[in-house]
Amino acid sequence: MSGAVLSPSAPPPAPQPPEPPPVDLFGPVRARFTWIVVLAAIGAAGTVVPLVAVVELARTLWPAIEQQPVDATRAWWIVAIGAIALPVSFAAAWGSIMVGHLADAQLQRDVRTRMVDLLGRLPLGWFGTRSSGSVKKTVENDVSALHHLTGHAVHDLVVAVVVPVLSLGYLFATEWRMALACLVPLVLTVVLYGVMMAGSREQLALYDKSVERLDAATVEFVHGIAVVKSFGQGRRRHAGYADETDRFLRFYRGWMNETSVMQTVVEVVTAPVVVLVWLAAVGTWLTGGGAVAPVDVLPALVLGIGLTAPLLQLGYTGQAMRTALQARDSVTRFLQQPVQSRPERPVEPQGSTVRFDGVSFGYDDVRDVLHDITLTCRPGTVTALVGPSGSGKSTLARLLPRFYDVTDGRVSVGGADVRQIAPSRLYAEVGFVLQDAHILRTTVRDNIRLTSPDATDAEVERAARAARIHDRILRLPRGYDSVVGDDAHLSGGEEQRLTIARALVTDAPILVLDEATAALDPDSEAAVQDAISALAVDRSLLVIAHRLHTITGADAILVLDEGRIRERGTHDELLAAGGRYRDLWERNERARAADGTGRVAR
Repeated sequence: MSGAVLSPSAPPPAPQPPEPPPVDLFGPVRARFTWIVVLAAIGAAGTVVPLVAVVELARTLWPAIEQQPVDATRAWWIVAIGAIALPVSFAAAWGSIMVGHLADAQLQRDVRTRMVDLLGRLPLGWFGTRSSGSVKKTVENDVSALHHLTGHAVHDLVVAVVVPVLSLGYLFATEWRMALACLVPLVLTVVLYGVMMAGSREQLALYDKSVERLDAATVEFVHGIAVVKSFGQGRRRHAGYADETDRFLRFYRGWMNETSVMQTVVEVVTAPVVVLVWLAAVGTWLTGGGAVAPVDVLPALVLGIGLTAPLLQLGYTGQAMRTALQARDSVTRFLQQPVQSRPERPVEPQGSTVRFDGVSFGYDDVRDVLHDITLTCRPGTVTALVGPSGSGKSTLARLLPRFYDVTDGRVSVGGADVRQIAPSRLYAEVGFVLQDAHILRTTVRDNIRLTSPDATDAEVERAARAARIHDRILRLPRGYDSVVGDDAHLSGGEEQRLTIARALVTDAPILVLDEATAALDPDSEAAVQDAISALAVDRSLLVIAHRLHTITGADAILVLDEGRIRERGTHDELLAAGGRYRDLWERNERARAADGTGRVAR
């Protein structure tokens, strides 16, 4: 890959993160919504017309009871219109729902495609601040929940408006007093639903968080079951998952108990039998007093019982609607996240020297955690970062592979600002092994060559030998073709060595090792340290270590505290200085003596 050579005297300005564009979630399917509305309106009108036809036919034939002539032509026209309206209603309703589901399929494909593209452009640090469960909920659960909006909600809302409007229009045109009686259960239903829905937004937010925590607990439990069982911690981990499940059930049960009484009242008020009894009572009172003729009560009895049915249907799907609206907001927020900037004219690094020049950094919700950091890592050297927890070691190291971008200053590789290097080129230069081993459910071979798909079997085996995991792999049922989580069950330390092999097969000239040996037993640790020492030839190694005996041979040790470099030098120089490093070293040695792992450091 070609690129411009960076001029040391006039470095180009670093690209700024692009402003996230406004998200038009339903843009790709908006045209289909018009057809959904039109067809749903036709279908809804088609359900009212046959009922009106029944009423008008009865009114047309009513004179026959009094031995008077009947308009037969009008009667046959009414029958024909009612007969035609019914299949038209079925066809239009079916068409509306079908278009809605086709729109949903297109929407979900579009949203998932946009999400996958966005995930590939987010800073790597974004993933470290979110659990797998929360990401899964947004990408899988929330996108699936959008189905109700496009597949059902638009159709149901149109029906809920058109049926009452047409029915009440006809009822007021025939007998206004019975029409007013029909309004009573309709208004009661709306009021009761309003009372029942009070506070639903807050409850939905709590429900959303509960589902997110439950998803995270489930993913964590399933993902780590092999490791926790191998260490005899299965019961403890299962207890944590069970506690989260119980917490979710308590919340959901309490929420349902609060709404069940009002839901029952709504269903009673909207029940066709209850509405029919009410209208019959009003009709009897009006006809008994001579205010209306018996035939004028018929329209309300036929059409009135159907006024609340669409609202009742909305009530039955209310939870799905609320979940879909919450999912819409969640997906929109996800798609609005700022992506990591990419250079328009990528710069090619000249060599593999790493420099941090006056680097400061702070997270979005935290003031600067790193202050004015300057250091150089040259090829063939090992630079170690040490210090107490929270001193900024991992944060500093993760600025190199652009997990985050600096707030101030500059991080460069081969003289090129990492923000000016194309991502694919940067990750060809910088490999990293983190504290948490991320292993995929695929073969051991594919796990090792995850970052180098074209690596040969010989290269994979050579990397595994260097990481001291080759012999363990050969003891698996199918060797390198064993599937992790299926017929390959590895301990935490073995998984860590697998990720080290993955970094080795990449053959990057710069390696970032964030406590790469933290999960290893003493023997494995010594073996991997030998491998890492061999790697240092012609490579830049940036190592974060809590176990200080693993970095005594480093070319430079930097002691961080409160986001600043307090001391720097070799192991012997820092011990002789008698400062912070010496205090850390003495505590490290006491801890090793206490747990019986006091090995002689190389």
